[in-house]
Amino acid sequence: MAQSALKRPDGAKLAVFTDGEGPDLVLVTGLSGTAGFWDPLVADLAKRYRVTRFDQRGIGASTRGDAPLLVETLAADTRAVMIHAGCSKKTLLLGHSMGGIISQSLALDDPADIAGLILSGTWARPNSYMAELFRARNNIMKTSPREYTAMLAFLGYPPDWLDRHWAFYRTLVDNAPVKPEQQHAVTERIAALLTFDRSAELGTIKLPTLVQGAEDDLIVPGFLQHELHALMPGSALSMMANGGHFFPVSRPEAFVRAIDCHAERIGLRKC
Repeated sequence: MAQSALKRPDGAKLAVFTDGEGPDLVLVTGLSGTAGFWDPLVADLAKRYRVTRFDQRGIGASTRGDAPLLVETLAADTRAVMIHAGCSKKTLLLGHSMGGIISQSLALDDPADIAGLILSGTWARPNSYMAELFRARNNIMKTSPREYTAMLAFLGYPPDWLDRHWAFYRTLVDNAPVKPEQQHAVTERIAALLTFDRSAELGTIKLPTLVQGAEDDLIVPGFLQHELHALMPGSALSMMANGGHFFPVSRPEAFVRAIDCHAERIGLRKC
């Protein structure tokens, strides 16, 4: 793994990580914003892709900077990371959850060099279900960060998978966002994702797009991926029967297989 630092005009410094060789695959994380979310998958993906991921501003090894925390800001950061990492003119961009709306923003405003798009466990526009769920999450985090993290795990992973991976659960709760700056970062990011709505423009995206989700997702429910697919004529839809919101971690084989098939579909590799 190669690690480098990217300085943004507003003073933010982004930690960027690259692994492997092959067609460029850029991974954009959800609300947690950490490059580490993808750790369970990178070894496999790096066998056939050049994988770029990064800690988003104010998260992990990256500093916050002074820019407003908006989805558009995070999309501009993603473009800067692609340039910094030397990504090719045929890059596969994958965003999960909040990373999916960041990727939508980039695809709408600056699609150059993006060969294909994977929108994973994400949505098209704010909705009542998510607004209330994220309001509750935010309030629980402020009063009990450990219970916030526990609730997120129970909502986000299939019960049988979580029971088999209890050490993973313990690590999650042991790293709950207890520091004020960590909690502020989560609050800022929730506000940004709940105010982003460019659903009326989604039909203008011409990039080959795969919408991916899990029907049992309780955080970003499957009906939202069906809606997103309907708003993007020509997009493909791949729904797992189960896997929870964090299906890239709980169902890695199916998740990676979908990446490979989409990469083959757009001519980036041969299966």
